[in-house]
Amino acid sequence: MVYDLIVIGGGPAGYLGAERAAQAGFKTLLIEKRFLGGVCLNEGCIPTKTMLYSAKIFEGAKHGEKYGVVAEGIKLNHEAVMARKNKVVKMLVSGVRSQLKSCDVVVIEGAGEIRGKAAEGYEVNANGETFVGKRLLIATGSESLIPAIPGAKEGMEKGIVLTNREILDIQKVPDSLAIIGGGVIGLEMASYFNSAGCKVTVIEMLDHVAGNTDRELAQIIMKNYEKKGIVFNLNSKVTGIKDNTVFYEVNGQASSVEAEKILMSIGRKPVTFGLGIENIGVEIERGRIKTDETGKTNIPHVYAAGDVNGVSMLAHTAYREAEVCVNNMLGKKDIVRYNAIPSVIYTNPEVASVGETEESARNKGIDFEKSTISMRFSGRYMAENEQGDGICKVLADKKNGRIIGVHMIGNYSSEIIYGAALMIETEMRVKDVKQLVFPHPTVSEIIREAIFKF
Repeated sequence: MVYDLIVIGGGPAGYLGAERAAQAGFKTLLIEKRFLGGVCLNEGCIPTKTMLYSAKIFEGAKHGEKYGVVAEGIKLNHEAVMARKNKVVKMLVSGVRSQLKSCDVVVIEGAGEIRGKAAEGYEVNANGETFVGKRLLIATGSESLIPAIPGAKEGMEKGIVLTNREILDIQKVPDSLAIIGGGVIGLEMASYFNSAGCKVTVIEMLDHVAGNTDRELAQIIMKNYEKKGIVFNLNSKVTGIKDNTVFYEVNGQASSVEAEKILMSIGRKPVTFGLGIENIGVEIERGRIKTDETGKTNIPHVYAAGDVNGVSMLAHTAYREAEVCVNNMLGKKDIVRYNAIPSVIYTNPEVASVGETEESARNKGIDFEKSTISMRFSGRYMAENEQGDGICKVLADKKNGRIIGVHMIGNYSSEIIYGAALMIETEMRVKDVKQLVFPHPTVSEIIREAIFKF
């Protein structure tokens, strides 16, 4: 069977790319070896946000007296949280399947392997059957990175060491949890399990948490969670795991922490093994499929989108990359502009960022100015966040006044940041934003307040 497009991988990049291609008239085949929706829908974005929302409701109820709401006997029912999480995931996966069906995308459950070049395109094998695609979109995503830490493999075999996959299906809240890695996933899991009553320790190799997040915001979120009882060990290199103990070094000094469960959360790596990409010569660079700004690989009519290209491992980036790939397949010139992709940490409070940080701007030699303002300048924020310590930071290029970065910590930030992304995407200047009307009272007004401090 010959298809206009064969998509390998059914995560955000894969299913949306298949949908867009089919809507444009392509005869499309999608091959997914595990679950439609990929990691994001089944083992990442959606499950974690469902759990974190339950934790947020619980925290609100527990501290309701600040807002004149008094309740007794409040508890977080983890079993019920997990049941609801599973229900939400099932509904959304069903929705993806229905959407693909409505677009006449053929879906095969199984591992897809590229066998080589054929007269009419590329041969792909799945479940013992061979299909030919005039074009290929590789969207196989990423998987948890498991470093060569002595004892890690044995810990996983015993069920003590977990990845994001296992932790999202855990049926009982452990008494204690050691998290190796203080990035986005580590912080979000620390947030939920701390709310659930678990003693949480985060072990991070760097001198800060939250990865590439603005350092000032990272410091605030860490202080917030230290107040809630989470212990952070920074500048800490893990040297081994034995049973329930994590061994690490801080400035050459040996230390350790014991926990009922250990979460391995140091990052993710692209899934490129077993796809047969070497059979057609697709170029791999540092473990990822190398693509240009249009999603093309070095092989004609072969594209890659999502985590597998290793550029920006975010679901919304994958969506956009898939659309760019399909547009170029259709002869419509399109590119991904990575400078305007927002990122969010769904802790409580939320952290949201887009564009350059102070650190990245300095590294690029950009002469910038900044405006930093407390979220308390927003009436809505003050009404809903007793003793909140959130901030909003806006960076602008001194040369032309363009907005180049916006960073926020405080609830609703995740829903506001797209507006800042639009400002950067459209190259708005400080003076342009001053002319915008923000609804009042909303937390979004904080951006306007920051802008008027330039």
